[in-house]
Amino acid sequence: MNAQDKPQEQPFTPEGPQPLLREIALGAPYPVEALGPLRAAVQAVQGMTQAPVAIPAQSALAVASLAVQGFANVETLGGTHPVSLYALTIARSGERKSACDAPLMAGLRDHEREQAKAQRDEMESWRNKHALWKGERDRILSEARKGKGEKRTAAQADLEALGAEPEAPPSADRTVTEPTFEGLTKLFAHGQPSLGLFSDEGGQFLGGHAMNSENRQKTLAAFNDLWQGNAIRRTRSGDGHATLYGRRLAVHLMVQPGVARGFLADPLAADTGFVGRFLICEPPSAIGTRMQANSTRDDMALESFGARLRDILDTPMPMDAETRELKPRMLELAPDARTLLVAFSDAIERAQAPGGDLAHITGTASKAAEQAARIAGVLTLWRDLHAPQVQPGEMANGIDLAQFYLAEASRLASAAVVSAEIDRAETLRRWLMKRWPESEIMLREVVRHGPNSLRESPKARAALSILEKHGWLVPLEAGTVVRGAARTEAWLIVKAADHVV
Repeated sequence: MNAQDKPQEQPFTPEGPQPLLREIALGAPYPVEALGPLRAAVQAVQGMTQAPVAIPAQSALAVASLAVQGFANVETLGGTHPVSLYALTIARSGERKSACDAPLMAGLRDHEREQAKAQRDEMESWRNKHALWKGERDRILSEARKGKGEKRTAAQADLEALGAEPEAPPSADRTVTEPTFEGLTKLFAHGQPSLGLFSDEGGQFLGGHAMNSENRQKTLAAFNDLWQGNAIRRTRSGDGHATLYGRRLAVHLMVQPGVARGFLADPLAADTGFVGRFLICEPPSAIGTRMQANSTRDDMALESFGARLRDILDTPMPMDAETRELKPRMLELAPDARTLLVAFSDAIERAQAPGGDLAHITGTASKAAEQAARIAGVLTLWRDLHAPQVQPGEMANGIDLAQFYLAEASRLASAAVVSAEIDRAETLRRWLMKRWPESEIMLREVVRHGPNSLRESPKARAALSILEKHGWLVPLEAGTVVRGAARTEAWLIVKAADHVV
């Protein structure tokens, strides 16, 4: 049978070829009951906005992490680590991300405004003190230049007696939205030792100067070090080398799905472990179901959250007065809490074995037990800033939340694989519609002549299979003659004019 001898009309299907869609399974419900002392405020925000509860939950965890991270490190199975959390919330425009974030950030914003006002008064006092210091120093240097011998020796003694240059009061800012590595380092040097990178337009950071091709590796390494609690080291030809110890950073980026896909698919972000440090979720959309008649208010819960936040922010952080290096204490695990964490860690380890449910996200899975301990530490310190230990209840909550985020990471990673295969299939479809002159196509022709991304047989076969499934290709019978020879495998291309190209 020869393909050229067969009628070339397109096969009839009731609806014709179907668009290529990315099939992403819905995630599990957010375990809001595991938020412990944060739960009431999160549910209050969800009741007002009717947004997916995961959105205010992410905001509450990130704000709580920022508030407590300067006071204690938490014991983990791998040593003592910060309680800093990095969160990434994926939601499209209109999901009320900002509306969820604002009530939970209100206490922090009020604190920043009050501290900024106090700093302005301190700055005025510092300017006067600095002017007097500089004037006296200039006088001593002027007299030293005029004299010799004894006068210069006396000037040296006067300079030493004058003392070091008065330092300006630290910046009151506790949050940044789109920092470069250099800007963040400068703020850590001259500002607060505990900061938060919070943005409800997180694409501005992920697509900004700090994450461009020139700065990406440096930025990722710096953020990884901060998550670990390592020192910040910066070397520049202009201002030399600086090392900052005892700094902490919490992160919450809210991004739209398109931005998130690019971030999650970035090989450098994955290979450096940056992606694996994030608590990531993409809740199902609530758009179309948010009826005002169903909205609720719980002002008492929000007032209680705000008051607790202000109490913690008003509490002086333990730090070195001269270097502003944080001196956090260690928050230990109660014996039963440690037992729970060990069991969770072992279960996650087994699931990472080849063929296991988590074998495709070992970078994230390997940090799950530590994430559980960090979350438990945040919940513990939020409840009691002076708590000596993480109790089993908080650890159970931390494990439940870490398990949820791990399941989300697994789901989104699998979706990214599907997305990549769909993208390659769409590339092939467009190439067949616009550039391939024949009515039939074979695997080897795709490999030899097709788009560069499909020059490997497995990828080409997967793309052909997807197009067949969606009706853009129809398999020909084995033995059909195509290009002068009987073929065991070939497809007829559906090029109906009324379908989207």
